[in-house]
Amino acid sequence: MTAPASPRPRFTRRHAIDLGAVAVLIAVAIIGFGPAFDSPFFLVTGFGALLLGLAVAAIGAWLRWGLLTVAAATVGVYAVFGAPLAVPTTTLGGIVPTLESVIALAGGAVFAWKQFVTAVAPFAASDAFLVVPFLSVLLTAVIAGSIALRARQWAWAVLPTGVLLVLAIAFGTTQTAAPIVQGAVFAITAVAWAAYRRSVTAQQYAAQSGSISTQRRGRRVLAAAGVIALAVGLGAGASAAAAPSGPRYVVRDAILPPIDMRDYVSPLQSFRAYVRDKADETLFTVSGLPEGGRVRLATLDAYDGVVYNVASEGAGASASFQRLGDRIPAAVEGEQAKVDVEIGALRGVWLPDVGYLTGIRYDGDRADDLKRSTFYNRATGVGVVTAGLREGDAYSLDVVVPRTPTRAELEEAAVAPLALPPQQNVPEGSASLASTIVGGADTPFEQADALATTLSTQGFFSHGLEGEAISRAGHGSERIQSLLATPERMVGDDEQYAVTMALLAGQLGLPARVVMGFYPDEDAAGSTFAATGEHLHAWVEIAFDEYGWVVFDPTPPEDQVPTDQQTVPQTELQPQTLQPPPPAQDPVNLPPDVPEDEGNDDDDDNDAFAWLAIVAYVAAGLGVLIVLAAPFAAVLLLKLLRRRRRREEGAPSQRASGAWAEVIDTARDLGAKPPAGGTRRDDARLVADALAAPAVVAVAERADAGVFGPGEPADADVEALWREVDEVVGGMRGSVGFWRRLRSRLSLRSLLSPADKGTRPPKDAAAPAATKDRT
Repeated sequence: MTAPASPRPRFTRRHAIDLGAVAVLIAVAIIGFGPAFDSPFFLVTGFGALLLGLAVAAIGAWLRWGLLTVAAATVGVYAVFGAPLAVPTTTLGGIVPTLESVIALAGGAVFAWKQFVTAVAPFAASDAFLVVPFLSVLLTAVIAGSIALRARQWAWAVLPTGVLLVLAIAFGTTQTAAPIVQGAVFAITAVAWAAYRRSVTAQQYAAQSGSISTQRRGRRVLAAAGVIALAVGLGAGASAAAAPSGPRYVVRDAILPPIDMRDYVSPLQSFRAYVRDKADETLFTVSGLPEGGRVRLATLDAYDGVVYNVASEGAGASASFQRLGDRIPAAVEGEQAKVDVEIGALRGVWLPDVGYLTGIRYDGDRADDLKRSTFYNRATGVGVVTAGLREGDAYSLDVVVPRTPTRAELEEAAVAPLALPPQQNVPEGSASLASTIVGGADTPFEQADALATTLSTQGFFSHGLEGEAISRAGHGSERIQSLLATPERMVGDDEQYAVTMALLAGQLGLPARVVMGFYPDEDAAGSTFAATGEHLHAWVEIAFDEYGWVVFDPTPPEDQVPTDQQTVPQTELQPQTLQPPPPAQDPVNLPPDVPEDEGNDDDDDNDAFAWLAIVAYVAAGLGVLIVLAAPFAAVLLLKLLRRRRRREEGAPSQRASGAWAEVIDTARDLGAKPPAGGTRRDDARLVADALAAPAVVAVAERADAGVFGPGEPADADVEALWREVDEVVGGMRGSVGFWRRLRSRLSLRSLLSPADKGTRPPKDAAAPAATKDRT
């Protein structure tokens, strides 16, 4: 008698509605990714992943694929369709994957998640950040679709869609898509789907005429109601999170900065080196600089008594550097401009920029390297290029230059409620001196203006170079203390005066920071600004409510120099017996991020690092593939070990029984379903008909002879039986198609319930003939 083949499940209206409900729930989450991207291409990515995931779930349900087969199909879809949908710029013609596509997909599955929350959003389609919505939507669609089509507790399909919605919001930005609509659509769809499925279930129960108990039916309804309630809660919670009454916090607000600024020396320490050694060298050129615009190199807001620097990790806004996407949301309002910059003699990691960036585009051979290594701080307007700048590097900036408020506006403004890092080791007496300087000034602006005016009018200017008044470099606490010790004899340059004003302003409670940068002379003409060491300056910015950071220049004019004999020509040293030497000028050391050697070694090192980066990406991709392939390899290994155990362990009769168990397990993995409890010959006839393998009957007869025959069979007979089993198993697999054969290799059916389950004795047990296996 031939066992009837199990029919394929029929695709019904219920299945279509289930897939439609899952699609709507996931579509709500896809919309949530909108604020993180600057173009609608993310919709193509998201909905493409949705359709692919539901297709895998539907085909898997129709063909009765196992878990590993569905997982393998999902990996294949990710590898094939991920290139055009997630990393389109790495493909040929936007469709055909390349090696770069494979590396980007493999690395993106691991690293894109962190990069997604540490980069400046919104992102463009040219970035690899599309891997995040593509992979998350694909996995959710496969999991939720499979549960909805195949699981009895279908309502659990709502849970992964709710998790995806929360993920889209948490990984997004402080801007929202359509929070109320998202939450409402999600909740209504979940409830409507639950109502439909409950009516279908009620009809099935009625058709079964009470074959399932009312108690069991009640438990199922309660379980479904619980999951739907959870889903509605997720939708409502996500909606509330997306549209809060106060500030909205997302993962990118709490994530650690991707670079540690403590690795880079404050550029303010190199102030005198630029002035002394680069006075006539063109550091960089700027085209399109707005009238009155300044080129910012670094913004510094943390003072420790030794150096003014960027705040250390987690201590302030100046430490929050993020990777750049193609577009950067505007941090301020003001005049928009486009600025072109070309690097000359400038070295280091600090990126010259103007105002606040909304976009940056690199040109030249190093464009990709520079883009990948650029980090930006939207709060301070500072960029850092960890790859370092070289001569010939060029880039274009889209910027917004804030409007300068009028004096009347500032006199009525309050300071902005900002929490800057506390100043440490401030010179003694700074607080009382600051109070004395501001006198009766009432408003914050009048106080800041009094500080800047006093320093710029009563102090004297000097870089301390040859022929100038003595002026030591540095801005540590001792140097500032000496500057303030004799207010009528203050001598210094931008470095000392800017730091002094910032420290005095901080003692008055004004949020102040020091900015180091460049700007042309007032009488300079022309649209191109060639910045040299002579154009280097430092100034102070103080934050005012509603107006942002306002510039103050506390440095005296360069022609405001002492009139007495304070200049000591460096070519005419005074005898030590007559006059003690002047205090030695502090040596200014170039920071470690300014390369000393500009020869070919740098190119060789960069080429080596480029190859190391490629090797790292390939290794990461291989690692991901190994992790994904590990479950499949484990199944194949377990089956191989089981086969070896059956063939080599135990008495000859047990090995003969194991040979037949190997045939039955292979048949079951291939889809044949011999009934439990039958004899070997009965099972053989069923398997022979189902898999077109008539030789199975002969194997069954020889297995019976080995198990039930008098005494133990000879080892040679058992080996002959196993050789025949190898041929039969090969014929059984050859009778089916490739995909069915592949699924059988990865099937867990025979591992979970093997044909010889419970009949294997311990390895050291002898099986006498009287107690041989009778299965």
